[in-house]
Amino acid sequence: METNNVDVEYVRIIEEQEEEEHEDDSCNPGFGLRLHEDSVPLTSSNGKSWKKLQKWIAIFISLAILAVIVTKWIGPFAYKKVVIPVMKWEEHAFNSFERVIVIFASLALFPVICLPSTPSMWVAGMTFGYGIGFLLVMAGVSVGASLPYFVGSIFHTKIQGLLKKHPKHASILRLSGEGNWLHQFRAVTLIRISPLPYILFNYAVVATDVNYSPYLLGTLVGMVPEVFIALYSGILIRSFAEVTLDKKTVSTRQLVFNVVGFCASATATVFIGIHTKRRLDQQHEEELIPE
Repeated sequence: METNNVDVEYVRIIEEQEEEEHEDDSCNPGFGLRLHEDSVPLTSSNGKSWKKLQKWIAIFISLAILAVIVTKWIGPFAYKKVVIPVMKWEEHAFNSFERVIVIFASLALFPVICLPSTPSMWVAGMTFGYGIGFLLVMAGVSVGASLPYFVGSIFHTKIQGLLKKHPKHASILRLSGEGNWLHQFRAVTLIRISPLPYILFNYAVVATDVNYSPYLLGTLVGMVPEVFIALYSGILIRSFAEVTLDKKTVSTRQLVFNVVGFCASATATVFIGIHTKRRLDQQHEEELIPE
């Protein structure tokens, strides 16, 4: 009889221990899964990196093929049929002073009617080079950015209505109208360097209530990288056009120097734009965080 009692007690103790272990497992449902998850190799990040590398390789190969096609066929044809005739017409139709007036007027008025002014910057580089070309372009840009600022104030309510349809971009644009003078100047500078279209911001900025002085100075500072790359492009176009016109051969050293210089300038501009866009997004997120 005592033996049976001992056996029953032993069975009861075993059952209680099993119930306690079951309760511990139920309180930690992920315990058993962690071992299984840890045993799985982390290959998702490696796969994403490999796909990203393949994407960049494909882009590089495509650009290289496009550069060869442009250099061999499209470029010479465009120079002979378009660039050189335009250069000859410009030289015979205008003197130096008249060219200054035409370039300045196009840079000042094209943004008002939503036309791109980059070709005018190319012509400034082709005609006057870096020094005078830079001063001329910056003078035209200052007027071209100021006129939409004042003209757009007439359509202030309508522009605000259009921005409401694009809340994400509108919230970034409104950074230029917040804070003190220095904050507005910095925001406008970053927006100008970013890939945001130049003409769009000229009118959209009216709805942000930014002051004129930080808007103008931020525009001039932020436009410097784009102006230099445009002037460099104009100088490069003229050098190749003169070689084609005089039927001279370009040395390999000069060709490599020009192409590498242009690619380096364009790459630097793109990376600056991407970094600036990230900085704007970061600043926008900081503004959204309540104090």
